[in-house]
Amino acid sequence: MTGFVPTKTLATSKTGNKETSVAVGHESNDIERFDDDHPEKDRQFVTALARGLELLRCFGPGERYLGVTELGRRTGIPKPSVSRLAGTLTKLGYLNFSESLGKYCLGSGVLSLGYAMLSNMDVRQVAKPFMEELAEYSRASVSIGVRDRLSMVYVETIRSSAPIALQRGVGARLALATTSMGRAYLAGLPEVERNFLMDQIRLRNEQAWPQIKAGIEQGLRDYADHGFCLSIGEWDREIVSVGVPFHSPDGSMMAFNCGGPAFILSREKLENDIGPKLVNLVKRVGSVMGRP
Repeated sequence: MTGFVPTKTLATSKTGNKETSVAVGHESNDIERFDDDHPEKDRQFVTALARGLELLRCFGPGERYLGVTELGRRTGIPKPSVSRLAGTLTKLGYLNFSESLGKYCLGSGVLSLGYAMLSNMDVRQVAKPFMEELAEYSRASVSIGVRDRLSMVYVETIRSSAPIALQRGVGARLALATTSMGRAYLAGLPEVERNFLMDQIRLRNEQAWPQIKAGIEQGLRDYADHGFCLSIGEWDREIVSVGVPFHSPDGSMMAFNCGGPAFILSREKLENDIGPKLVNLVKRVGSVMGRP
């Protein structure tokens, strides 16, 4: 999820009887353009496997069942190919098929993969007590996220015992460009990787790009000056948050955030209190995990 390897979304075009794979963009695919290494020329790229994985990515929160037509629309894959791929994924346990609805839903095989990934992330176990401490202090939520295309995905989140707290849990997706967690992730990247992602963000929303770019650049300045990035109602006007990048000892990149309702966390409190405490939390996690 966190590596600098663009993910290719595949559709097909037919010329005569020949079916050729091409990269396309659609609403569930954040990456709009890639380099010049076409998948059909990449000996390490298996088109059929990529198509199958794209089907699995179509299912989002609140979307339990999707039919062949919708899966084809979202991926750009022809319906006959969608049917074959979905049938294979069903036999392998990654999808389930509802006879009554004529639609597919995610199967337990996907859950087992996700659980294996989460259980092998040592940072979650190390960070949890520190996150619980900060969540209670701030009366907000503290989370860890990793990048998936142009989103950040929560892999751990701790809510405070306060009666009003953010309800987003593990698996929730946040925008990379307008959240403190996403900006912190960008701030922690090498320049070449950050520039690639910023170019993809621009392609995603050309009209709003000047405002988005200004927000990211402010985040970079905040990180350089203070060690954290802010988002004050830019992703959700009622939510404010602070984010800090984290380089895991295994080389993976992620970010922490602390956020909550704007009427609980003022900008001044984020800048002068919660932000520095989150920076210290990340340093403590790194120290326990063996980072200098």
